[in-house]
Amino acid sequence: MISTSANKAQKLLAALERSRAATDELFRIVKPQALYDRPIPERHRIVFYIGHLEAFDWNLLGKFSLNLKSFHEGFDRLFAFGIDPVDGGLPSDQPSEWPRIPEVEAYRDKVRSTLDSVLARASFSGPSESLLLNVAIEHRLMHAETLAYMFHQLPLEHKFPQTDAPLSVLSKLQLRMVEIPAGPATLGLTRNETFGWDNEFEMHIVVVPAFAIENHKVTNEQFFKFLEAGGYEEARLWSKENWDWIKQQEIRYPVFWTKRGSEWRYRTMFDEVPLPLDWPVYVSHAEASAYAKWAGKALPTEAQWHRAALGTREGRERAYPWSAEAPAARHGNFDFQRWDPAPVGAFPAGDSAFGVAELVGNGWEWTSSIFEPFQGFEPFPFYPGYSANFFDGKHYVMKGGSGRTAACMLRRSFRTWFQGHYQYIYAGFRCVEN
Repeated sequence: MISTSANKAQKLLAALERSRAATDELFRIVKPQALYDRPIPERHRIVFYIGHLEAFDWNLLGKFSLNLKSFHEGFDRLFAFGIDPVDGGLPSDQPSEWPRIPEVEAYRDKVRSTLDSVLARASFSGPSESLLLNVAIEHRLMHAETLAYMFHQLPLEHKFPQTDAPLSVLSKLQLRMVEIPAGPATLGLTRNETFGWDNEFEMHIVVVPAFAIENHKVTNEQFFKFLEAGGYEEARLWSKENWDWIKQQEIRYPVFWTKRGSEWRYRTMFDEVPLPLDWPVYVSHAEASAYAKWAGKALPTEAQWHRAALGTREGRERAYPWSAEAPAARHGNFDFQRWDPAPVGAFPAGDSAFGVAELVGNGWEWTSSIFEPFQGFEPFPFYPGYSANFFDGKHYVMKGGSGRTAACMLRRSFRTWFQGHYQYIYAGFRCVEN
């Protein structure tokens, strides 16, 4: 009979291997000559991330947990941390300043083989081993998503093409406001209940007044009406900071859109197609906020999102919008099912108790809530800056998940966050009326 700790170890090590496969698959879509590209100006070159995923695992598991001796301290430091500049400054490094790909891959392989040989013998008898391994797994899966939207910005000729399975909507989309009665919204986790990142604690209940929310994410077609109405030219729709940004950066439409003559086109991961009007629009928080103001509405708060997604008329709450059932393909576009969005309304099995669609999957959803700690927040001692470095009033909470979000991070308490001017993520929105 396999012991509980041994069974837990097997599951965690299998999950680590699956997470590696997910990121390895992503790097394989980039042509070798593009591995020193910087697809997004605010981020590192691609080569950094090949080393970063292993450096993170080594620094956390190898050094911090297992007290192993480093075999390449230079790479341990070089690949330790990503960047998220908030002052407008951009990295200026050159490809020649980075190690060659064979060196980085050799480091990757050595880290993996060394960790695997030690972890195979680990007891996993205490909570700390499981916690750190979960951190390593989900950190890598987060990058499986961030790498996808980064590679989305690569020139098409720099990638090996892949395809999504065809997907159609059976009925015409009916857009409407859904009335959500007043009731409780439970945010966060109880400590030691299950794995969660530091910003997911502590659990608390918010009583949410009644409001109305759009039953679907805002589509490209709806957002196009905002653009045609001069939304990007109306200063009154934007905060001063956001208005300065769109003027200085000459932002005139979503970053996934482009215009060829008189035709609007959409940049998918591996192609360029006529603008799909029934797909959710992906935009920055600033653009979502301007649209909401133009529409006479607002973005939901984090608590409102929870109430609409997980609440019921009876007052009890669900684990997921659809039920307690684990996420499956029929519930939405998530867990690496697709490279691109699906038509809005394609997954009715994922509706919430109130009939609100696709609150999980097919694009994260911006909220109006600044990313802040819950009462009782305690930073991870082994990763103190994971959340705390971003409690700066410049990052906004997103909920839900995209097509490239791993299933384990679809849990109700999971929170992610980005700056208000960041356009590249797979993030849409829906509006509320209070």
